[in-house]
Amino acid sequence: MTDSELLALFQARDERALKETETAYGNLCRCLAVRILGDRQDAEECVNDVLMKLWNAVPPLNPDNLRAYLAAVTRNLCFDRLSAANCAKRGRGQLPEVLEELSDDLASDENPESCLDRIALQDSISRFLKTLPHDNRMIFLARYWSFQPIAEIAAQHGSTVGRVKMILKRTKDKLKVHLEKEGLL
Repeated sequence: MTDSELLALFQARDERALKETETAYGNLCRCLAVRILGDRQDAEECVNDVLMKLWNAVPPLNPDNLRAYLAAVTRNLCFDRLSAANCAKRGRGQLPEVLEELSDDLASDENPESCLDRIALQDSISRFLKTLPHDNRMIFLARYWSFQPIAEIAAQHGSTVGRVKMILKRTKDKLKVHLEKEGLL
C-alpha cells in the first residue's frame, strides 16, 4: 500500500489505516525504538504510541514523507520516554555513547540532545548532509540518527570498523566546520 493510500485511509478515519501502517512501517519504528530504548516491550509500546499520534494528527496533517515522519515521531517519543523515566542506563548504552561522541565535537552551552534537536530543525544540517557522498551520508545517519552500532554499520556497508570510524570522525569534523561557518556553534 502506498503512502498516499495510507494517508487516504487516515483521512477517511478508516481503522485499517493503523494495521496497514503497522505492516508497512512497524519494523522500521520498532528497530529504531529498540536501538534507543534497549527494551523490546518499551519499543512495542512506543510503536503503538507512534500509531496513535499519527491517527490523531491526520487529518489535518498530511506528511509529504510518511516514512521520515514516522521515524522522527518514533525517535522523539523514545527520547521523551527516556527523559520521563530518567534512565541513563537504558538504550544498551548506545544513546549516551552516541551523544557523547557528538558532544566532544559539537560543544555548546546546551546538552548534546538539545543541540541535535535544535540543529536538526534547521535547514543547515540538511544542506550539509546533501553535500556528502552517499555512503558517507548513510553511515553518518545510521550512527547518529538510527543509533546503529559501528560494527553493524561496517557489515552493512561491506567495510571495516576502522574505516567506518574514520568516515564518522571526518564527517563530524566537516559538520563542525560547516556549523561554525553558518554561525550555529
